Amino acid sequence: MDLKKLAIILPAYNEEPVIKKTTKILLEILNKMNDKKLVSPDSFIMYVDDGSKDQTWNLTQELHAEDNRVKGIKFSRNFGHQNALIAGMTELTGTDVDYVVTIDADLQDNPESIIEMVELAISGKNIVYGVRNDRTSDSWFKRISAQSFYKVMNWLGVQTIPNHADFRLVDQKILEVFSQYEERDMFLRGIFPTIGFESANVYYARAEREAGETKYPLKKMLSFALDGITSFSVRPIEMVRNLGIFMLTVSGLFLIYTLIAYFTGHTEAGWPMLMVSVWIIGGLQLLAIGIIGEYISKIFLEIKHRPRYVIDKELK
Repeated sequence: MDLKKLAIILPAYNEEPVIKKTTKILLEILNKMNDKKLVSPDSFIMYVDDGSKDQTWNLTQELHAEDNRVKGIKFSRNFGHQNALIAGMTELTGTDVDYVVTIDADLQDNPESIIEMVELAISGKNIVYGVRNDRTSDSWFKRISAQSFYKVMNWLGVQTIPNHADFRLVDQKILEVFSQYEERDMFLRGIFPTIGFESANVYYARAEREAGETKYPLKKMLSFALDGITSFSVRPIEMVRNLGIFMLTVSGLFLIYTLIAYFTGHTEAGWPMLMVSVWIIGGLQLLAIGIIGEYISKIFLEIKHRPRYVIDKELK
């Protein structure tokens, strides 16, 4: 039986404190799979340096010199976590790599689960999702916000895997299909479930980050959630439309009431009600314009067809 070639892609932004340890752990896992005859000896790991400002790229070069199974891509600047993942997968599409695993460089996602992912892929699964079954390492705010995020996304009609981030295995068939998705602003957690084919889940508990800082503070988390919603669902615009119909209906009822009151001589000053109505209508209008503007900005970015990222250097 021909052994399958595996590539492990790791987006890296200022990962100087953890990159050596991460590399050691992943190379040991590759060795385990080699011993079990699960993957071929030329399997490798690939760092995608997303414009790091520390020694991440220099350390990647050193690790590559020590072991050729460590490869790398360096962006010309910071293009974002999702684009780093896309770059790694795009570079390996159409190559002799059979399976690609994406995982964050801090290894909070359990790297030992990669072995189970590969076993499921060999059994015929095209996509294997890494799914958290324990969020005790998160703060209470992150637990609540994450659970709310998945519920809102599903309510908006976006197909996602609850408690799945970007830790997944895909085979070459999935990479070929994924290459046909050309939008600039991608929400990967929503795209892969829409591709279809055979899939499975691997469950694990996420560890706490050992060093460095999280790359997803609250501001980025909110921006990421907004990107996911506007990339996959038009329900917010439908909600604005329905709200407009409702307000128009209510306004019509108030008009009838006002006319009846006027002709029956029961009119009153009504200044407070008028002011409240003006503020409510004005606020709703601004909200509606903001939501529609968010979608228009997506169109603006898409029609320019600018590259998602620019590669400066490569280690092959």
